[in-house]
Amino acid sequence: MNHQRAVAALERAGFRIVRQGKHIVMSDGMRFVTIPRHDPVNAFTMGGIVRDAGLTTEQFKALL
Repeated sequence: MNHQRAVAALERAGFRIVRQGKHIVMSDGMRFVTIPRHDPVNAFTMGGIVRDAGLTTEQFKALL
């Protein structure tokens, strides 16, 4: 998955970008998730990010 699509989906879920560098760090006020800036992001890595964000894969897919 493209990291920019993942960032946009998490923004729709209420996350905001905290800082950027080689990775993008996002927070919703309670949770922090880190997204690597390379394309494509590995499916297992993306699954971990979704889980850390407190979302199910179905919820995340709906946000895409």
